[in-house]
Amino acid sequence: MFDIRYAAERGKADFGWLQSQHTFSFGSYYDPAQMGFSALRVINDDRVAPGAGFDTHGHKDMEILSLVLTGRIAHKDSAGNTEVLPAGEFQLMSAGKGIYHSEFNASKHDELTFLQIWLQPNQFGGEPGYQQKDFGQKPGLTLILSPDGREGSLTLLQDALLYQLILPTAAQQQLDIAPGRKVYIHLISGELDIAGHTLQSGDGIKISEQTALQLTANTAAKALIFDLP
Repeated sequence: MFDIRYAAERGKADFGWLQSQHTFSFGSYYDPAQMGFSALRVINDDRVAPGAGFDTHGHKDMEILSLVLTGRIAHKDSAGNTEVLPAGEFQLMSAGKGIYHSEFNASKHDELTFLQIWLQPNQFGGEPGYQQKDFGQKPGLTLILSPDGREGSLTLLQDALLYQLILPTAAQQQLDIAPGRKVYIHLISGELDIAGHTLQSGDGIKISEQTALQLTANTAAKALIFDLP
């Protein structure tokens, strides 16, 4: 089964300093047909004005992933982590029993664009955690998140995997899917053909009841692939 989530149909929020597009229901945007997919709960495509950001606020029992597309995030949290996240790096914050943090555009002159992604954990009430890593821009599939930190990936509190996919124009990638698993693909840039379904930048697709997929880049493409329970 394939269900495309077109970029133009996403929920939108405009706070002046923040322009956000919501793949799933979030904040004031509510769509009962878009409440997440398996353990994947949030994909927000955010644009933050220079010097602006999210003031200190709290989270509990959520795995929160950020990927900077352009610019830099200045991060500070109640666990003592003070970091700057540049473009291309992934940051995973496990909220656990509770954590407070702020996220600001580290530049006073340039816009920040990033993806904010939430996954529901399968462990609750633990100590908060923080991980950050640049996985490079190697063509093909690169493992970003896993429950056991395999292949140098960040450790996620959920039976899920996240891959970064980078393909040059006309390149193909075979994706094998274990029985009973679900897959969500979010296309960051380019154009990608997935079993005859074409995705443009910002589109996503829910995939279930499949065991293998052929991915073809119609143009140079970059995507996130979630392997979900």
